[in-house]
Formats: sequence, structure tokens, C-alpha cells
Amino acid sequence: MAKLILTSEVSGLGSAGDVVEVKNGYARNFLIPQGFAVAWSRGGEKQVASIRAARDARTIHDHEEAVALKTALEAATVKLSVKAGAEGRLFGSVKTTDVANAVKDAGLGDLDKRKIHITSPIKAVGEHEATVRLRDDLTAVIALQVVAAK
Repeated sequence: MAKLILTSEVSGLGSAGDVVEVKNGYARNFLIPQGFAVAWSRGGEKQVASIRAARDARTIHDHEEAVALKTALEAATVKLSVKAGAEGRLFGSVKTTDVANAVKDAGLGDLDKRKIHITSPIKAVGEHEATVRLRDDLTAVIALQVVAAK
């Protein structure tokens, strides 16, 4: 088992500043090369405190903003214009980047594409949903209207 300090949020594992133990292969082949974690050391333990303090300060500050963003996202329907065939089947599928860009274009704010989750692949025009984890304890459901691009 390898002991690591996460430098960014990893779904299912933790967020920035957390000290985690994972299998050696996962650490060596994925987390460290992708820049999601660094090896734990005594000197690194001091950095953990500063990373956590900065994260906590942001989280407390952003709570009211996150609640306001949640109500705005759930009240609106985000329209996505995507290339589609004659029967309404898309060429490809809608990605989280597309959803984040559509939310930004609708004037609802900037969302991190890594915090958006599409439950089932969107491969046809129509009404769909996506969830966004705004904070650890706060998620919002976005109503998506996928239409064929002209």
C-alpha cells in the first residue's frame, strides 16, 4: 500500500489535501503520473494543513453561493444544440464539457466538468438530466434539452 497526498479531487477517493492509502499500482500508474497525488512525506504533511485550510475557507465562503447556484440551475432548462441525424440520433454523445459550456452560455455560471455526472449516455435529442456536485453535501439536477443543430 502506498501513502499519498491528493493534490486535486479524485472521485470516490477524496479531495485535495487528503492523505490516502491506495494500492501501489494505482498510485504508480494513475494517480502520480496524472498529477492527482504526490507521495507522502513528513515535509508534505505540513502542506496538507495549508491545503485543507485553503479548501475549508473556500467551502465556507461558497456555501451561500452554492445554494443560490443550485436554485438557479434547477429552475432553468439548459438548451444544448448538437449535430444529429434524421431520426434524432446524435453523431456521438453529449459530454460533460458540452454541459458545462451550455450552462456557461446560458449565463448560469461556470461549472467544473469533473463535477458533472451524466447518468446514462445522451445519444438522442430530447429531455435529459445531469447532476452536478456543487459541494460535498450539495448536488443539483440540471434539466437538459438536447436539440438538433441546424
